[in-house]
Parts: sequence; structure tokens; C-alpha cells
Amino acid sequence: MVREQRAYAFDTEPANDVAGVPRPAPATSPHAGHRQRLRTRAAISFAALPDYELLELLLARSLPRVDLKPIAKALLARFGGLAGVLGAEREELRTVPGVGIGVALDLKLLHEAMVRTARGEIRKRTVITSWNALLAYARVTMAGAPREQFRVMFLDKKNQLIADEVMNEGTVDHAPVYPREVMRRALELSASAVILAHNHPSGDPTPSTADVEMTRQVIDAGRPLRITVHDHIVVGRDGVASLKALGLI
Repeated sequence: MVREQRAYAFDTEPANDVAGVPRPAPATSPHAGHRQRLRTRAAISFAALPDYELLELLLARSLPRVDLKPIAKALLARFGGLAGVLGAEREELRTVPGVGIGVALDLKLLHEAMVRTARGEIRKRTVITSWNALLAYARVTMAGAPREQFRVMFLDKKNQLIADEVMNEGTVDHAPVYPREVMRRALELSASAVILAHNHPSGDPTPSTADVEMTRQVIDAGRPLRITVHDHIVVGRDGVASLKALGLI
């Protein structure tokens, strides 16, 4: 297993010892030439970099003196792509040789920044005017998750987002859903409407018969409370499916 280095690529000044005498600067990494070529290409166009090279540059912040190509390719193979890498749990990331605590944390920090950026695009805006942003947020948040999770986006009378919460997490192909719990939480938040969302770790967002039946149960639970279910979106690596757009609800 490759030992993780905790120095960062941007730490260019040599550290001082306890006597105030600068320690010798570390020797130049044998991989510096390859990394500089990647940076040069990235400066011209990120689009020119395949996923594994983009991941190499990200990992270089945590592992400045390690051959990163095998680690990057192993991560992509293990989790099925960049979305899967960033969506994986820290403990799962560390099962890949060469990935330690620091690398896993850095990858999760990047994912959290992406989620917060996408969430910012839909806050204080109506669902109607930010629907594409909402779908993008759902993909960033859920597409790479290794297990199925059921989320609910709670909306106010203006159809603005009040809260987005994971109601349940399950296995690779099932997350339990309790319509009464969804409506109980909606009442606590004084929500007037909800959007349901869950992911398919298989990658295929096609709704199942069970997805449709569960959605209808939530709709029925909300009807006497005058809480509307606007839609149920299913997220996969291959895209996002809307039950409403498909005419299933």
C-alpha cells in the first residue's frame, strides 16, 4: 500500500525545526514532470483531460510525491466514475490502496462544496424557475451514492425550498419509505408541497413499479392535509427520470 503523505502541494516553504533553523526542502518528486504537463494541459482546457487525469490533479494536493495514475484509475474502477468517487463514503474510499484519511477527506470536501454550490442555485427561488437547477442538485447529491436513499424536498406556499432531508437510507436496491413520516415532517416544517427523490445505484433511473406505487401512497397521505406532491424524481448515473413527466403520477 502506498503511504499517504500529509504535506500539500502548495506548501512550498520549508518548515522550521524547534531551534528556528529551516529544514532542508524535500527533493523534487520524480513525478513532477508528468504532473506539470497535466497542469499545462488543464490550463488550456479541462475538457482535454480524461477523468483519471483530472482526478490525478485533485489527488496531487494530498499526495504530492506519489505516482497517482494507478490510484486514480483504481478509484474510478471501484466506484464507476467521478460521481461515484465523490459520492462514496470516506470509509469506502479508504478501501482503495493508496487512499488514506487525508485523501478521503479531501475528496469529500470537494463533494460537499459541489453540493452546497448546487443547493445555492435553488434556494429562495421557485421550483418552476429553477427546475433544471433542482435536477442538477439532485444529480450532484445522489447520483454517486453507493446505497439507495430517499430524500424529500419540502416547499413553502411560494414553492421555494424550505429543507431537503434524507428520510431513509437502505441497501443497493431499496430504501424504506413511510408516507406518514413524510407528511408528519411536512407539517412540522409548515410545508405546502414536497418533491420526492431517490437514487438507483445501478445507474438506470427508470422508475420501478414499486416506485410508482409508493409515490401514489404519499400522494394519498398528503391529500387530506392539503400537501401536494409535485413530483418524484429518480436519479442515476445515466440521468434523471421524472414520474410526472413520464405520466406515471
